[in-house]
Amino acid sequence: MGILDKVAKYREEEEKLKWEGTFAEYLELVKEKPWIAQSAHSRVYNMIKDAGVEEVDGVKRYKFFSHQLYGLETALERLVEEYFHPAAKRLDVRKRILLLMGPVSGGKSTLVTMLKRGLEQYSRTDRGAVFAIKGCPMHEDPLHLIPPHLREDFYEEYGIRIEGNLSPLNMLRLEQEYGGRIEDVLVERIIFSEDRRVGIGTFSPSDPKSQDIADLTGSIDFSTIAEYGSESDPRAYRFDGELNKANRGMMEFQEMLKCDEKFLWHLLSLTQEGNFKAGRFALISADELIVAHTNETEYRAFISNKKNEALHSRIIVMPIPYNLKVSEEEKIYEKMIRESDVADVHIAPHTLKIAAMFTILTRLKEPKRGDIDLIKKMRLYDGQNVEGFSAIDVEELKKEYSDEGMSGIDPRYVINRISSTIIRKEVKSINALDVLRSLKEGLEQHPSITPESKEKYLNFISLARKEYDELAKKEVQKAFVYSYEESAKTLMDNYLDNVEAYCNKTKLRDPLTGEEINPDEKLMRSIEEQIGISENAKKAFREEILIRISAYARKGKRFDYNSHGRLREAIQKKLFADLKDVVKITTSTKTPDEQQLKKINEVVARLIDEHGYNSTSANELLRYVGSLLNR
Repeated sequence: MGILDKVAKYREEEEKLKWEGTFAEYLELVKEKPWIAQSAHSRVYNMIKDAGVEEVDGVKRYKFFSHQLYGLETALERLVEEYFHPAAKRLDVRKRILLLMGPVSGGKSTLVTMLKRGLEQYSRTDRGAVFAIKGCPMHEDPLHLIPPHLREDFYEEYGIRIEGNLSPLNMLRLEQEYGGRIEDVLVERIIFSEDRRVGIGTFSPSDPKSQDIADLTGSIDFSTIAEYGSESDPRAYRFDGELNKANRGMMEFQEMLKCDEKFLWHLLSLTQEGNFKAGRFALISADELIVAHTNETEYRAFISNKKNEALHSRIIVMPIPYNLKVSEEEKIYEKMIRESDVADVHIAPHTLKIAAMFTILTRLKEPKRGDIDLIKKMRLYDGQNVEGFSAIDVEELKKEYSDEGMSGIDPRYVINRISSTIIRKEVKSINALDVLRSLKEGLEQHPSITPESKEKYLNFISLARKEYDELAKKEVQKAFVYSYEESAKTLMDNYLDNVEAYCNKTKLRDPLTGEEINPDEKLMRSIEEQIGISENAKKAFREEILIRISAYARKGKRFDYNSHGRLREAIQKKLFADLKDVVKITTSTKTPDEQQLKKINEVVARLIDEHGYNSTSANELLRYVGSLLNR
């Protein structure tokens, strides 16, 4: 289907969404589908919930946010369960401004944009349908037509509570156009659109001397005063401020805490009473979610000013910290690169992972426990298995600091440095070392990084480099060992047979001669020494392995190569130790012989086919690992 066909199809779908009828017909619709009369907060909550929810490790993951926001599951669960859910149930929380507070480039603006775009799409669905009095510039709720003295009766009949009063303009129209007959008032379905200013508004403060309050609440249309004779005639007023247009949906208040006081006063009654003052009219009802965002420094300055106490009490602050998981940070970079013009540049495996490690290390706070360092903490937060630690330890670590993740390096800085690497290198391939080098150079030019922080960050670059060295060695090791997993499994099975015989004080049978032989102590020690198991500790380690095998057998699970982290590491290191000389000679010889050349080509081919490298990055990796082994 061509683009013009798709445009035509979209136009047809838009036509199908249109609905118009009298208020009497609308009430029949409400009886059939009561959710169309829900509040703005309820609509936002249902939009998030309807997209799907799953629970992972005791934390709810909302699919609504999953394609754009990474590593913020805990913050988003708190936002939904502590703000949107109770607000949807008409609890007092809905009378508060939602203030997202967090560091720069932490996802606050993305979150608000997702809510706005989500509402636009949701209002096109049956579950998110919104209806308004036709011709009303504020898209007023048709149920406001029900007189206050009949609202209890309406609740008993329909089970829906009505809040808010008919606006001055619709009150006038009801009398003049419909002769007071509310059942004849025309109602239409509306589709939220920020571009068309329907149900979604954005207010951004500018110079307080030149900005007019009309931007928020609308203004008098002086060209019509001669026609209508009075400034208090609602027909002589333009209800086109952001608060008017965002009615029934949401309004983003950008940089709210930088705003002049006179603009904030309107929010006091809007949040608490659900109405605001405009022109020479009675209070105007509005049902909308107000979202603002700020950073911690501005927020602290705001609450320290006693004049802001009234507004502060009407704000719910939701911290949106930086992501603290390496794997999720990688996804952020992948997304940002995908959306750029450098998406065709080959980024060698582990490049973004190493950049993410550096970034996460800058955001983590030093553990208070002596048995955990920052690298272990980083791995635990990322859901990796760290020998001797469990999920309980992770929960304890998270409770140590309430403000963890509110400072550190932001994703934009890292992407800027990756972009700089791509542009400067002028090749179609970059690797982890290129990016680490660029990150280091960027610290020199970053004006907001203090000398103390810079020293700390340079140390984190060194730590990330060490992690890369290990990853690079393992990658080459895997490529050099033909059928790597098979070799590892064979070596491990051999080791386990010997361990079992050692612990049970029995002998092994030689597969060739059939004679009984003692456990191969030399083989067992050659593997155990790879991870620093001393002569005194070998018995305890071997018994621990046997206990783990028994535990797996009891649960009906098979003990395999990945079942014990330290044993897996020992097997990998042993395999690599056996190969080290081959790798050294093959990668460091300037004029390799035919046999060495064949081996290099095999390894390069395997790195390309199985590990995601291209020719340039595979050769760079081999040269680098060769230099590491020759040190």
